[in-house]
Amino acid sequence: IGGIKMNLSEIAGKEIVNLVTGERLGVIGECDLILDETTGDILALLIPKERGFFGLRKDKSVLEVPWRNVRKIGNDMIIIEYDGIY
Repeated sequence: IGGIKMNLSEIAGKEIVNLVTGERLGVIGECDLILDETTGDILALLIPKERGFFGLRKDKSVLEVPWRNVRKIGNDMIIIEYDGIY
């Protein structure tokens, strides 16, 4: 994953799945990204922990997953390896 250049539009809409638990954590469109301001590299994904009715967030807590935890970007999903508590 490191060193590969992608446009945001290429990952938008992909589901995020945790390799450790098999759990679907969200979709890139529902997440925020932390970017390196000088290089434009993605540093981390900020995945909302709790979604209520109509996809509205019940609270503001997020799961911060470092980009180095991304293992594979496929056609429909992004596989991360995250063993922390969600």
